[in-house]
Amino acid sequence: MSARIDLPIHTRRLGLVDYEPTWRRMQRLTDERGPDTPDELWCLQHPPVFTLGMNGDPTHVLAPGDIPVIPIDRGGQVTYHGPGQLVVYVMLDLRRRELVVRELVMALERAVIQTVAHWGIEAYPRRDAPGVYVGDSKLASLGLRIRRNCSYHGLALNVDMDLEPFSRINPCGYQGMTVTRLRDLGITAGLDEVADRLLDELVSSLTQTGDRAAV
Repeated sequence: MSARIDLPIHTRRLGLVDYEPTWRRMQRLTDERGPDTPDELWCLQHPPVFTLGMNGDPTHVLAPGDIPVIPIDRGGQVTYHGPGQLVVYVMLDLRRRELVVRELVMALERAVIQTVAHWGIEAYPRRDAPGVYVGDSKLASLGLRIRRNCSYHGLALNVDMDLEPFSRINPCGYQGMTVTRLRDLGITAGLDEVADRLLDELVSSLTQTGDRAAV
């Protein structure tokens, strides 16, 4: 058995927090962590903000209006965060957990799919556009950065948020991509209930992924 299997994943609920200081905190944790630093999942919401990935094309930001646009260091294009969206940041030592990036992406997608399946929603991933979809609409977005063999950033699941700001961008760089939320799929569970299930599924999915990687 790999020593990595015995390592816990700590979960933290941060509430509604501003984007930039949270991002800087992730960077500091990644830069300062050592071989025994625990892995963490941060579950939170952000005030309205657009974020643009490292290689993101600013022309996909169509009309941001009064919502700030912050260029950041994850992969991918532009996305929106706002209240009513669950964001989970994933701070993992990939080498210690014997994970490659593709396995991590699949584990995040699987956790979201299993979470919504609890309420009878059939969701799926797309290889050409990372994230989780229901029908033709995007329900959850993914974006990661790997530094020093450690991950940060993570996923965002639309629960009961205002979707209008997505019309001000090409979501994840795709013109005309539609976006949905659990509320519009008939799910009335509150943010805390969805967060409980999502965090449980994430820990389970990451552990299962690690178990397979260690075989």
